[in-house]
Amino acid sequence: MIPLCPFAPGITPPMRSSSSTPTFTLLKMSHHLTISPGRLLQRRHMSVRPPKYLPSSPSSPPAKKTTIARLAELRASRIPISVLTAYDFPTARACSAHPVDITLVGDSLAQVCLGYSSTTRLTLGEMLHHCRAVARGTITPFLVADMPFGTCAAGPRDAVLAAVRMVQEGQVEAVKLEGGEEIVPHINALTQMGIPVMAHIGLLPQRHTSLSGYRVQGRTAESARSLVRTARALQDAGAFSIVLEAIPSPLGAYITEQVDIPTIGIGAGPGTSGQVLVWDDMVGTWGGHKAKSVFSSSLYYTPYDTILGLSVISVTSGKKWLVVWPRT
Repeated sequence: MIPLCPFAPGITPPMRSSSSTPTFTLLKMSHHLTISPGRLLQRRHMSVRPPKYLPSSPSSPPAKKTTIARLAELRASRIPISVLTAYDFPTARACSAHPVDITLVGDSLAQVCLGYSSTTRLTLGEMLHHCRAVARGTITPFLVADMPFGTCAAGPRDAVLAAVRMVQEGQVEAVKLEGGEEIVPHINALTQMGIPVMAHIGLLPQRHTSLSGYRVQGRTAESARSLVRTARALQDAGAFSIVLEAIPSPLGAYITEQVDIPTIGIGAGPGTSGQVLVWDDMVGTWGGHKAKSVFSSSLYYTPYDTILGLSVISVTSGKKWLVVWPRT
């Protein structure tokens, strides 16, 4: 067994191998813990030394930048589109180091990063701060960011002003808007300005109060038909993609067949063009409500509380420790 050592921030675990399933084993020894099997991560002796990120190996050709045209190609080829949220530079780099098609600076950062009770508390200034950090770390994924609550409230003009700031100051490539047919004028105005828009229908977290909580939408025939009409209207307004959140799986597949743009599902079943995951849900660092649709990745990531516990043990016991990732 190998004693554990300080965790090296910024290094991501290997991708899952088809030949074997990696596992973590925690064993308590006399004065230290061990994790096996695994590959030793090199220790960074200087906390201020910038880590080296290698999005691709030197022997492989550099990955191509994802574009709206590429997303349309993936949809046409029925190749699932991968979307992952990122709120900071290291996470953005991790997305670029793996085959992530879209990096989304989601307003979910209000809860998982800033500790707010809901996404409605997030300000445009706070969103811009995180967008800039993610933009600096984004290489190949297409970069999209949520329009914070209230930025479109006064009409298309306000939407354009806020979106221009997100493109210029936040350095994002597209914005995401929650809403139904009432945001058609906003999408028209933004696309005429050359700002790509990803729409978002179904469960709208920014309106959770009026929806009486985070509930599945489209369960009745009337509401399902309304979502189909809305999806078509948003597509016709110029949206390049639509997020479908918390709707029945058959409805998600039906809407996907009824529109000509990629659909990105989150709790909408496997029939959509792609799936979006919240980073903190995926790695297990979010202690709040766990959505049923969230994929459990405990085989790939060591939870932060484990790392923290090992760090405290190393300090109090005076023992050095190592962190080991599973073999591929």
